[in-house]
Amino acid sequence: MTQTETILAHLQAGGSITPIDALRDYGCFRLAARIKDIRDEGHDVQTDWETDGVKKWARYSLKPAVPAFAADGQGMLAL
Repeated sequence: MTQTETILAHLQAGGSITPIDALRDYGCFRLAARIKDIRDEGHDVQTDWETDGVKKWARYSLKPAVPAFAADGQGMLAL
């Protein structure tokens, strides 16, 4: 299994991941590049920025799928 596949499986299981998580858990030094690969495959990846007041880093997760019946915000299909 490639790093991209492993990280995608982690995200699909409902997880989120930071660069330090990716390095520690999967030996991935270039998480942003793997996230780009996942996005290029058509997955909707959300980026949330975190900080400790000094440093700033990204936390990635998959955006929840929006059901088609709720696409118009009223529970109706927009035709």
